[in-house]
Amino acid sequence: MSFFYSLDKADPVQRRIAARLLRLGARLDAEIPAKTLDATLLLATWNIREFDSPAYGLRGMEPYHYIAEIISRFDLVALQEVRLDTAPLDRLRKLLGPWWKYLVTDVTDGTRGNKERMAFLYDSRKVRFGGLAGEIVIPPIETRDEAGRLVYSPASQLARTPYVVGFEAGWFKFMLSTVHILYGESRADDPDREREIRELARFMAARAKEDHAWARNLILLGDFNIFAPDDVTFSALTDAGFVIPEGLQQVTNVGREERFFDQMAFMTPNLTRDQIVAAGAFNFYDCVYCEDDEALYVPDMGEAYHTTSRGEPRGNKSLYYRTYWRTHQMSDHLPLWAAIKVDFGREYLASRTV
Repeated sequence: MSFFYSLDKADPVQRRIAARLLRLGARLDAEIPAKTLDATLLLATWNIREFDSPAYGLRGMEPYHYIAEIISRFDLVALQEVRLDTAPLDRLRKLLGPWWKYLVTDVTDGTRGNKERMAFLYDSRKVRFGGLAGEIVIPPIETRDEAGRLVYSPASQLARTPYVVGFEAGWFKFMLSTVHILYGESRADDPDREREIRELARFMAARAKEDHAWARNLILLGDFNIFAPDDVTFSALTDAGFVIPEGLQQVTNVGREERFFDQMAFMTPNLTRDQIVAAGAFNFYDCVYCEDDEALYVPDMGEAYHTTSRGEPRGNKSLYYRTYWRTHQMSDHLPLWAAIKVDFGREYLASRTV
């Protein structure tokens, strides 16, 4: 549960926040397993749209409370689209409590990099940072010239630099790598998107199999911009040996078309499939910023609700609220999560009896 003790009941907006937090909390209780001390790890990945950007107005008090309440139900969350200023991340952590910590990358420059950071937020009462942290660089391509000498050519890097960190929870030691894959063209088989996923999956799979790998268990997660499980971009993950359980093949975008943008892919020899005890995508729009709430937020949306950037009367105001404004308050992605068994004590003891 997040820290919301500063809400003032004399303020109608803060009364609304309190009421929505009750509704959101009840839905989280129903859909997300309760946190445990050492039995399971509640892992999530969430692309929080432009966190934070003034595109549709900086987020105010209200969405921060809802975002914090959702994140508080997990032990470890990978965040994508964290922007240049880390103050929003600090503001979120303050709402989560002093035991929450984060690890964040430097900014990826360039137009395609979008000045984004990757981040991990984790509850340090449950999750231990293992010391490994690094941004992924694809190694140069090795060829030989006519004389047989090695020639090194620069490899094409990913548009947004992936991040790998080593963590431990219970008996489970693992590497976690978060990504935000290039979207490219609006087609399922975009070649640049497929190349990024395929090269990263091959690289990370090889890294996990090295003799001196920090851990044998690897989870690759984040926003892959995959349209559907039968696309070539999805097979780019599985071809490298990653397993994506059916319970994690979820629609995670918020829009008119169903997309399986976010993924959680496992290469975990010390973790069997039945040790993922629950999984899903959490639709917070059933509780906050609902479609029926549009009239409540007309004052917050301001003149842009009525008039386009070209100064013309806005035709479809509901579309503006649903697809643009509210997704810049919360997100245009749903958090994808899994509850993973991390207490293997009994299995270890049983293995020592034979």
